[in-house]
Amino acid sequence: MRAPSAGRTTAERGRPRLLTVFLPVLLLAGGAVLDYNTSPHFSAEAFYTAAPMTAAALLSLRATVLAGVGACAVDAALLAHFGFLDDSGGRSELAAVATVSALAVIVNRLMYYSDVRLQSARAVALAVQRAVLPEPPAAIGPLRIAVRYRSAAKDAQIGGDLYGVQATPYGVRCVVGDVRGKGMEAVKAVDVALGAFREAAEEEPSLVTVAARLERALVREAERRAGIERIEGFVTGVLAEIPYSGDRVSGDGLRLVNRGHPAPLLLHEGAVHCLEPSEPALPLCLAEPGAEEGRTDTVVFPPGATLLLYTDGLTEARDRAGVFYDPVVALTGRAFPAPDALLDALLADVGRHAGGRISDDMVLLAVTRGR
Repeated sequence: MRAPSAGRTTAERGRPRLLTVFLPVLLLAGGAVLDYNTSPHFSAEAFYTAAPMTAAALLSLRATVLAGVGACAVDAALLAHFGFLDDSGGRSELAAVATVSALAVIVNRLMYYSDVRLQSARAVALAVQRAVLPEPPAAIGPLRIAVRYRSAAKDAQIGGDLYGVQATPYGVRCVVGDVRGKGMEAVKAVDVALGAFREAAEEEPSLVTVAARLERALVREAERRAGIERIEGFVTGVLAEIPYSGDRVSGDGLRLVNRGHPAPLLLHEGAVHCLEPSEPALPLCLAEPGAEEGRTDTVVFPPGATLLLYTDGLTEARDRAGVFYDPVVALTGRAFPAPDALLDALLADVGRHAGGRISDDMVLLAVTRGR
């Protein structure tokens, strides 16, 4: 991510609208016309001070300096026209305009350096996200894969949601989970869970034992916490396994273990099936020590079908009337050429439903079986 160009604010780095660019000029021109056509004792000083301050907030350093110089020049010209330039009141007004113009330059610089720090923080957050949640490959064997992560916090890049995709001796294994809580403690739990998943997915013969390895790692991490987080911390998650050989899916198709997480969806030929677990299981960190919670469910995964894993940020998005978003209803009867297209359409749809207000982090992971 590149740092912002020197001397430019956030608004300027976009493509500023014509009105934004000429707003200081309009303020100066409007003030001059008003000043010229009214009583000599009326002053448009407010217009002259507003022009450089507007430029400071919206435009570059050069534009701010020009607006300040222009404000002083216009005010001096009007004071001279009415014979007040050598008057103490006129000099006081001109000094006030010059002072505000100088302050506008300082404000512009402060906003610029604040913007630089924000861009730097965003770059660091993005680097952390890429380290903790690396982008999965676009394809593994016969499977095409896409993922989207949206944080509820403005300018944040990572939160308490997690995902992982890995090619293993047992097939492609995936995990999507949601850590209770926010902040750095949640990020630590995400890191621990994904580290345990990457190791266990290579070694454990079943998804139930993979989930058990995740649980043990998260319990150890929770024991290092203090206060209520040590007692009430937990992670919901769903694990998926798709065996394949060469360029074909093999075995019985799709296997799932759900630990208290929203049920995945299977999309095929316009139909959407909700893959509820055959037996409910507790979230990770809430099971009895040594117990192997969760049952492996096997689901037919036909050619052209797409598995959609997600966190509850999707289904808990509400519209202004408080109605939750229902992805089953939204996706039924629709076809998508690729998993990327599905996720982009889903994000756009839930954004419209919620009016752009995202109240929780959201992970979407789609895996499509080739035909």
